[in-house]
Amino acid sequence: MLKTLSDTPHDAPQDAKAPLRVLIGADTFPPDVNGAANFGSRLAAGLTERGHTVHVEAPAFNRSTGAFLEKHDGAEFVVHRVYSWRWYPHDWLRFVLPWRSQAHAARILDEFKPDVVHIQSHIVVGRGLARQAAKRGIRVIGTNHFMPENLIDHTRLPQFARKWAIGAAWKDASTTFAYCEAVTSPSRKAADFLETETNLEHVHAISCGIDAALYTADFEPRTENRVIFVGRVSGEKHLDVLMKAIALIDPALDVQLEIVGGGDQMNQLKQLTRELDIDKRVTFTGYVTDEELRASLTHSTVFAMPSIAELQSIATMEAMASGLPVVAANAMALPHLVHEGENGYLFEPGNAKDLADKLSRVLRLPDAQLRTMKDASLRYIAAHDIRRTLNIFEQLYRGEKVTDPVTDASLDEQVS
Repeated sequence: MLKTLSDTPHDAPQDAKAPLRVLIGADTFPPDVNGAANFGSRLAAGLTERGHTVHVEAPAFNRSTGAFLEKHDGAEFVVHRVYSWRWYPHDWLRFVLPWRSQAHAARILDEFKPDVVHIQSHIVVGRGLARQAAKRGIRVIGTNHFMPENLIDHTRLPQFARKWAIGAAWKDASTTFAYCEAVTSPSRKAADFLETETNLEHVHAISCGIDAALYTADFEPRTENRVIFVGRVSGEKHLDVLMKAIALIDPALDVQLEIVGGGDQMNQLKQLTRELDIDKRVTFTGYVTDEELRASLTHSTVFAMPSIAELQSIATMEAMASGLPVVAANAMALPHLVHEGENGYLFEPGNAKDLADKLSRVLRLPDAQLRTMKDASLRYIAAHDIRRTLNIFEQLYRGEKVTDPVTDASLDEQVS
């Protein structure tokens, strides 16, 4: 079962220890674009660069199945692409057939013979790997990025059945994560939520981590007021609230909104911009390259996150690493990233007027005060260094006890 916490230093170097053979199980992995897929890719790349042998099991994104040497986040490692079906109510989601998951897992485990298995969800791939690894006496570590509420709109279930389906999903999570020696979630709020919804205890709060050095802050006096959102253009992100907020902002501020990402709500939201008469002020970029994403963040004024179901929000962390103030919904893990009046503001979820007021507050700041907020975002993101995340997972992989890092302390608490 789950490990208890100790005082093992999480920044201790790991280089002197023998390399590991790590199998990462992911129900979503690039070319999918979402937080869980991005974390799985960065984790695999980071571990590979540290000298570990890493394989990944993930759904095939087309008809090609088998073991392929793929390059992600600058590193090459083997990805076992297993047969999958497209889930058509969703714009890109593919899934492994549940009744074949254990057979896939058994084959890959016997071929690769890993020291540890790290599942990224309790769903199909994770379920099969957890059970088959446990049969073979292989250590299993689990990370939960999943919120049933984020997928329920794509199931086409009638409203009366949704509560039952969400309960069944959390029950399934309890069963699968029980095979894990340790379970993590990206923030303390997300870890507490997982414990509340399941029978798990001692869930570790381990940030997904970010390489802040890849992002650039712009401290030149701004020449425009640009709000940016990065993420899936889908219902669970509540982008309609952001659109309505933009329409409420004083026209004298001449606000431009950039929506970076793709998804099934693109056409509906474009129609909404026309209805709100803000279509000339809103740009939908669709999917972009990493370089284009970082450039868009650098040249923006403030980041907006209206979603109410973020277990951490890598996109918000990327914005902070770009030196942006953040205005986000006061829900789930976002208050762990946004500190009121320091690096941004929290607004009442679903309240477009409150979001408009908080965005306007940032946009009206003199450049010197805006610079103070930018600096605060940069200092807060330092606690989410990807190297610290990799160190902690290496310790968990080896069965060592860890202390969860503090990533949500105020700047005054960090100084003291």
